Amino acid sequence: MSTGENNTSTTGAGKTTSIKDMTPEQTAEAIKNIAKNIRESSHKIREAVRVIRQSGAIDELTEAIKEATIAARDTAKDVNDVAKDMKERGVIRETINAAEEVNISAHDTAQTVKESVSKKPQSELDTKNNTEKSTKTRTKQTTSL
Repeated sequence: MSTGENNTSTTGAGKTTSIKDMTPEQTAEAIKNIAKNIRESSHKIREAVRVIRQSGAIDELTEAIKEATIAARDTAKDVNDVAKDMKERGVIRETINAAEEVNISAHDTAQTVKESVSKKPQSELDTKNNTEKSTKTRTKQTTSL
């Protein structure tokens, strides 16, 4: 990207013009408009801050943040206390052990099923496949009626 592409200024009409294309008078006018916009924005910001401060909104917001922070701290402390209690009673260890036992049982079950399928004679598998094929054919014929 060349430096000329970034050298733009917005004129009063909302039209963006390259600085290269502006006359010195237009440049001076653009700078005056920018300064005027800065002054107007500064005034609006000062007025908004004054109104917000006088309304008590800042104090109210500060109190709300304080209360939320205290509630979060208390909640974190309670959760920590419960976790410590569960650890001391062995609940966490028991839960981990139970999950590990479920995992082992599921693995054993899957292994048993896998072995059962691999021990079936090929003729049983062919019969099963033929039965499934004929059932699918009958289902297709019934649904097309």
